[in-house]
Amino acid sequence: MISSYQRGLRDRLLAAPVVPAPEPWRPVFGAYTANGHPPCAAVGGLLGIGFAVHPESGRDLVMVVSHDGHGLFDAVTGERIARDRDPDVEDGTPDAAADLTCPGLGPVAGTRVHIAGVYGGGLHLGTGDGWTLAVETPEWPEERVLLEHGGRFYSTPHEEGWWHVFHSTWSTFRTAGFSPTGRTLAVATSSDLTLWTRDGDGPTAR
Repeated sequence: MISSYQRGLRDRLLAAPVVPAPEPWRPVFGAYTANGHPPCAAVGGLLGIGFAVHPESGRDLVMVVSHDGHGLFDAVTGERIARDRDPDVEDGTPDAAADLTCPGLGPVAGTRVHIAGVYGGGLHLGTGDGWTLAVETPEWPEERVLLEHGGRFYSTPHEEGWWHVFHSTWSTFRTAGFSPTGRTLAVATSSDLTLWTRDGDGPTAR
């Protein structure tokens, strides 16, 4: 049994449609769909993701680990800049490492990247300038991702302090969070990767 207050919060969340993330966030992989859903990159068998920084441009990079190998995306343009379809068995998935890391590739080869997803781990859930992220499941097993700033789901109207930006209805949710720089927001499911970015030098995440 849940209280009437809890039921009200649940109903409020269920009534909130998916909407575009507010400025300065913009979707990386193209324009929003007609129903407000963000575009994504298809990654079949996705297991987890992690963040790195390009050593020359300083841009956020997103590493994807899947059943088909490893990939590296530019988090500003959405371009896949590196791919390893046949990683070494001992480094194919992060569970082989005590710190849940996989070897970097492309411009971050020679480093280790922390991966969050089916094997555990996690991403940053807040930024230094007040953006926070919450993952709610009012109707299991469908996760809803809420982006918040300057308010809270409990006390402010939808689209005035919090935004329902992603609803996992077609695939299994893996992870969601900000990059350590605070400039990228990512949501990963078992079939795709969704990214938002904001221009300029963002504050460090927490």
